[in-house]
Amino acid sequence: MTEQILALCRAMGAGREELLLPLAQTVKEQLAGRLKEGASPEDCGTAFPLAAAMLVMDQLSGVTGGEGAVTSFTAGDLTIRKEAGGGGAGRTLSAQAEGLLAPWLKDAGFVFRGVEG
Repeated sequence: MTEQILALCRAMGAGREELLLPLAQTVKEQLAGRLKEGASPEDCGTAFPLAAAMLVMDQLSGVTGGEGAVTSFTAGDLTIRKEAGGGGAGRTLSAQAEGLLAPWLKDAGFVFRGVEG
C-alpha cells in the first residue's frame, strides 16, 4: 500500500523525493492506528491510500514552504500569481483526508453522550 501512496503523491506533483517514503510510511501507520476497532486499511478501499497521500502532500507542503510559494511575480507583461488556500473551499488537504476516511476513523473529538435531567 505504501507504493500506492507514493504513486498518488507523485501524481499530485510531489517534490522532495527523499522525504516521500518516510512521510508515507509514517502517515500510513498513524492512519491505520486511528481506524475503528476491527477495520483495516484494506477495508477502506481506495479512500485509505488517497487520504494518506493527501496527508503526505499537506505535510510535505509544510516542510517545503508550499503555503508561501509564489503569490505574485511580474516580468514585463507577464504576471504569475498563486493564491493562498489553493481550493477545497478553504479546507486543507489534511481536513479533506479526514473527511474522506471519516466512516472508518474512531471518534477523536468531543462526543455528546447525554445529560440526566
